[in-house]
Amino acid sequence: MISIDRTAGRRPARAAAESGPAPSASRLGWLDALRGIAALSVAVYHLALPFYWVPYGTRVPHYLDPGVFGVLLFFLVSGYIIPASLERRGDMRAFWVGRVFRIYPAVILTVVAALLILPRDHTVVAGYAFDHPLLSLVANGLMLQDLIGVTNGLGVLWTLTYEMVFYYFVTALFALGWHRKSAGIAVGFAAVALVLGGWIALGTLSVDHASTRHLVLASATIVVMAMACIMTGKPALAKGGGLLLGGLGLVLVTLNSRSAAFETMMIFATMFAGTVLYRWEHGQIERAQAFLSCGFVVACGFLTGYMYNHGEALGRTFTGSWMAWSFAYVGAWAVFVAGMLLRKRRFPRWLSWLGAISYSLYLLHNPVIRAMDWTLEGRAPIESWAGRALLFTAFMAALTGVSWLSYRLVELPFQNLGRSVLKAVARRFPQRAPVPAQDGTGTPPAGATAPAAPVRETEPVLSTRE
Repeated sequence: MISIDRTAGRRPARAAAESGPAPSASRLGWLDALRGIAALSVAVYHLALPFYWVPYGTRVPHYLDPGVFGVLLFFLVSGYIIPASLERRGDMRAFWVGRVFRIYPAVILTVVAALLILPRDHTVVAGYAFDHPLLSLVANGLMLQDLIGVTNGLGVLWTLTYEMVFYYFVTALFALGWHRKSAGIAVGFAAVALVLGGWIALGTLSVDHASTRHLVLASATIVVMAMACIMTGKPALAKGGGLLLGGLGLVLVTLNSRSAAFETMMIFATMFAGTVLYRWEHGQIERAQAFLSCGFVVACGFLTGYMYNHGEALGRTFTGSWMAWSFAYVGAWAVFVAGMLLRKRRFPRWLSWLGAISYSLYLLHNPVIRAMDWTLEGRAPIESWAGRALLFTAFMAALTGVSWLSYRLVELPFQNLGRSVLKAVARRFPQRAPVPAQDGTGTPPAGATAPAAPVRETEPVLSTRE
């Protein structure tokens, strides 16, 4: 057996999504490099074998969990770039059309390919999906499953739940004209994690199968209504749709979290802190405000692990100790800040390339691991260094190869299709003329403007390139 699945169907380690404006490739190269690092960290962590090849290597996740590190790094990148995408567009409709065509095609490909290729005893699709196919399809289709009591169809999809709710929050804040308040929001989430991270009740809405069905139905109804309002392009309706999404996200996060409360709150604190760094870099907030708020978030991230990641919480964060969370959290911040400081330098092409395909790599690495398990089933363990090196090389070659194919044949074509769909929607439901901004920042409220200059649609937390 190649992999050690400690996640029991929930999270193999973590990941994400974003959209970016159209700055030059060199300006975005550092983000691609960070995604490449994060994707490698997650994939190697789930492969597990390298930890058995070095003395005491199995103790590494006990002190610094590579999966937590990789996913938190993804979340920082997402927080940095996602709000910027929406604000530069000035159009919630364009933002959401882009998100849908950016996220879903690769997920659908992964699930379908896993069902068709892998045998049932090596599948990566959760057993819950076979037992409750319709409920699982709707919940995972909403990308809210990890917050509405439904098992993730694929373990890695838990991160996209947090990505999706982050989009909800960003949309609602934009609709209200509060999108420049990132520092206060980041500090607020971090403070809640610090004070109430071990006390907020978990799963209070989905207590049994019946209540879970009702919650899924209610969530689906709200999301469909909200998206219909946003797609009209009418400012008042778009604002209402944005507020519906934000309200749903807030209810689910505070009342029905599946993970430890401190982790849930720190994830959103981390993403909004990433936004704070973007705003500081672009002169939208003062340096002191940015540094103090981000410093507070980092301190809370470390302290919440120390205070709360014990006992039952370890089973919810799928880590081995408080250090696994806390040191990984600080490590993710250290790497992100280092990348930001070096953003004007040229990064290795192979690392940027990994960042470009990292969304597909994130989704596909577990199916590739299970396929290797299936292929090697019944064979003697590989113990020689030459054999191990060959196995690892084969894994990386297969993973990067299928990820590149997914990127070229699925991700990019569907991004182009999304643009065509957006044009068709805009023709059918034209936007109203621009109205004055109400937040004093020059940004139109609630999607009230026509789309700005075209911007590039990028991966969910994984690449800034088309």
